[in-house]
Amino acid sequence: MADALKIGIAGLGTVGASLVRIIQQKSNELAATCGRPINITAVTARDKNKDRGINLGGIAWFDTPEELAAKADIDVFVELVGGSEGAAKASVKAALDRGLHVVTANKALLAYHGVEFAKIAEEKGSLLNFEAAVAGGIPVIKALRESLTGNSISRIYGIMNGTCNYILTKMEKEGLSFADCLAEAQRLGYAEADPAFDIEGNDTAHKLSILTTLAFGNQIAADDIYLEGITNISIEDIRAASDLGYRIKLLGVAQRTDTGIEQRVHPTMVPVDSVIAQVDGVTNAVAIESDILGELLMVGPGAGGNATASSVLGDIADIAKSQPGAQRVPVLGHPAKALEPYRKAQMQSHEGGYFIRLTVLDRTGVFASVATRMAENQISLESIVQRSQQHLSPSHHQTIILVTHATTEDSVRKAVAAIKGEGYLVGEPQVIRIERPKED
Repeated sequence: MADALKIGIAGLGTVGASLVRIIQQKSNELAATCGRPINITAVTARDKNKDRGINLGGIAWFDTPEELAAKADIDVFVELVGGSEGAAKASVKAALDRGLHVVTANKALLAYHGVEFAKIAEEKGSLLNFEAAVAGGIPVIKALRESLTGNSISRIYGIMNGTCNYILTKMEKEGLSFADCLAEAQRLGYAEADPAFDIEGNDTAHKLSILTTLAFGNQIAADDIYLEGITNISIEDIRAASDLGYRIKLLGVAQRTDTGIEQRVHPTMVPVDSVIAQVDGVTNAVAIESDILGELLMVGPGAGGNATASSVLGDIADIAKSQPGAQRVPVLGHPAKALEPYRKAQMQSHEGGYFIRLTVLDRTGVFASVATRMAENQISLESIVQRSQQHLSPSHHQTIILVTHATTEDSVRKAVAAIKGEGYLVGEPQVIRIERPKED
């Protein structure tokens, strides 16, 4: 049997502790599967004396991730610290500069420094693996880097944030407000004390930017994504979607167009009978559309200690099985030096159309005015429904729900802006894209 693979782990939170526990419990099985033992020889965390329920006896302790990466006697540096800068960035760079293999679950780090790190790893002949950075336990990175070789990918989309999916699922199933569902998610540990990064869509955007690069061979462009979170989704939107035969999900979508690459994160209405509409709770789902395979949908746990640790361990096992000097799969699916500059697509017509909810004063002529503003912006309406909202306020309000045919974001925004100027709108309008299944 080959010599043991020595790994150092930076970060012993939920994922790091789970990883240590799994490796120690399954040491014999891992050695047999990988053809060599996997030994944890060094670790670091914020508090050396904290009881994590794991045995760290005989394992070297380092005070900082940077020190572990630079000095530890290891073959693989596992970064589970988090964050796009600071210790995470410095330690990963130090490890790669040493020629060490690196495994990370850090999507923010890769979203902003992935290309730089990929170049170093490829120059050094090292592996940089990051399956756990996107969609937790779903092996979407391996699929894009290896399994779909030869496929030309046209679109990739999915549910990539468990916190948002849990909130939207609970709002629909229990009829609770967004605020109540967020509080419950925080109580259960699905949402952070400061949940903004998740609910405003940033987490999904980081993951999407990585998948976009793997799918289309462009440089990572995490800051060039249309971004809209779920904070404005109301129980009225959930109910209206249900009445129309849809469910609301926060989707990340990237697709190749004639003018470039389109990346967007936003709440989306999906048909209630579609597969992705059935993905509930903290579960994630990623769909890949390609010319050879067609559509591949992968569903699984998107977060949690064991799910993420499982993906990290898979990356470590791949390194253990790799042969020194063997041809490496490019870190980002394409040689880092050959990645094309990101070219943002021009705004195009959205084939699925839009859902628009307006709360208006109950005045004569309002209904006709709304329809006129839509027509002036060349928006064709599939349906328009008027509902009384007298229970919401002493003054008489009406809710107008519109579903459009294919049109552009620009046309919708201009029409809504014109309606705002009429003086009969109450509160902010709601605009949500609709994704319909493609025709066979």
